Amino acid sequence: ICSLFQITMSLSSSAQGPKRSTECLESLELQTPSSFQDNPLQQLQLASQEVLEKAKKSGRSKCPRCSSSRMFYCYTCFVPVETVPTKEIPTVKLPLKIDIIKHPNETDGKSTAVHAKLLAPDDVTIYKYPCIPEYEEKRHEIALIFPGPNSVSVKDIAFHLQKYTKKGACNSDDDCSKEPALKQAKIEPKEERNSNECISSSRNEATRLKKIIFIDSTWNQTNKIITDERLQGLLQIELKTRKTCFWRHQKGKPDTYLSTIEAIYYFLVDYHQEILKENYKGQYDNLLFFFSFMYTLIKNAKCCAGKE
Repeated sequence: ICSLFQITMSLSSSAQGPKRSTECLESLELQTPSSFQDNPLQQLQLASQEVLEKAKKSGRSKCPRCSSSRMFYCYTCFVPVETVPTKEIPTVKLPLKIDIIKHPNETDGKSTAVHAKLLAPDDVTIYKYPCIPEYEEKRHEIALIFPGPNSVSVKDIAFHLQKYTKKGACNSDDDCSKEPALKQAKIEPKEERNSNECISSSRNEATRLKKIIFIDSTWNQTNKIITDERLQGLLQIELKTRKTCFWRHQKGKPDTYLSTIEAIYYFLVDYHQEILKENYKGQYDNLLFFFSFMYTLIKNAKCCAGKE
C-alpha cells in the first residue's frame, strides 16, 4: 500500500505533456469507484468509501500503534491510520475461522492479507512462516486453499470431508498412518454419490468445517510452505472459475491465480452457496472494501496515463 500513490504519480507523469498529467490528477480526485464503467468490482455491495476518499486527499498518516507513516492502514500492526477512524471501517462476520500463513519474504506493503485482518478481525489470524500451528489433530475440520493435483472444488468439500472424518481423524492408528490423507481423497464412483443418504450425511460433515488456511506469498515462494509437514494430509481446495483483478498479477501465471483477499472472498461466496445452501446477498462483499478502492485508483491512473 505504501507504493500505491507512487504508482499513481509515475503513471500520470508518463502521459503526453504536462497538461494531460494535470487533467489526469484532477480527474483522479473527482472519480469514485462507481464512476469507472469497466470496473468488474462495481457490483459489490460495499460500505461507503468516503473515508478512504478523504484519507487519499489528506495523504499519509501515522499508525496509532507504531507511529509509522502509512496510507489508509498500517500493514505491520493491522490497524487503520489516524485519518481512517476504525468506526468508519466495515466489519465482516465470517462463517469460518481463517488462518493466513505469510511467507517471510513476502513484502508487507504489497500483501492483501492484511485486508482480511482489518475487516474481519475476530475471524482472521495471520502467521509468519515458519511459526504456524499444528493442524494434524483437527485436519477433519480444516481445509487448505491451494491449487494442485489433489485439490477439489468447493462444491465437493462435503463429499471429501466426510471421508476425512471417517478415515483422516486418526491419532496414532497404524492403518490410518500408513496412507496419507490426500490419497484417500479420491472421487468415488457415481453410484455411491447418487445415494440420498450419502449426500445428506456429507452435507452435514461439510458444515463441520471450522477453519480454512490460505498461503500468502508469491507463487514461486509457495513450495517451501506447501511442503511443510504440518500442512500434509489437509484437504486441498482449488478456486478454478474466478479471474483475478489484482494489479500485481504475476507474469506467466494463469489469471485464475488470485490475490489472497480475492481468494478468501470468492471461497466464502462459494461456500455460502454450495455448502450452506443459502442465497448470497453480499454478506462478504466488504472484504473487498480496500481492494476495490485501490483497484479503481490504479485502473484510473493507468487509463489517464495512456497505459490501457
